[in-house]
Amino acid sequence: MRTLCSSTLIGEAFVIGFAGLVAMKDPDLSMSTVWTVSGIAMFLCVVLCGMVTRPGGVALGWALQIALVASGFVVPTMFFLGVLFAALWWASVHYGRKIDEAKARFAAQADPSAADAA
Repeated sequence: MRTLCSSTLIGEAFVIGFAGLVAMKDPDLSMSTVWTVSGIAMFLCVVLCGMVTRPGGVALGWALQIALVASGFVVPTMFFLGVLFAALWWASVHYGRKIDEAKARFAAQADPSAADAA
């Protein structure tokens, strides 16, 4: 699960950076505000890569997805990209857990004594 979720989050960090470039063109927003918000969001994406398997990591990922969709109020294209990344996040979590379960079953079949020890 960690690999799939981390890949999604790193892709999101890039998209947030590009959205920051687009948001800079909005005359109602100051450049410092845009880059403070974008920088924090990008930092959270990278930090969350390491926290995704810890308790609450997936929930924080969902909060980030909601924030990404909500950023569409500033950069309208982000509504589409936010929903797209939310779908990727769901797929990463869903299929990542299935892959982890399959790996555990395979490891248990390959070495039954290791499964008994765990």
